[in-house]
Amino acid sequence: MPEAAFTTPEYKLFPSPRNRHREVFLHEVFVPHPYALVDLPSFDLQGKYSLFAAHRLADAKNGQLATFELEADAIKFGSTFRPD
Repeated sequence: MPEAAFTTPEYKLFPSPRNRHREVFLHEVFVPHPYALVDLPSFDLQGKYSLFAAHRLADAKNGQLATFELEADAIKFGSTFRPD
């Protein structure tokens, strides 16, 4: 059974069933493309990461939230990710 959604101060999050690590890490990148394919393992990241379908509460924008243990991974993802 999939994990239930939960709410943070900024987002309502729905965990990806493909997550290896089931936690929200400190470094976050919001992707405002809810249907884009985000393949985090293909970015050759150094630390732990997780992906969530996200509803941003401030402006009701839907998308995806990638979270990273390491700031360098968040920067790498943010600068190289391009929606399909």
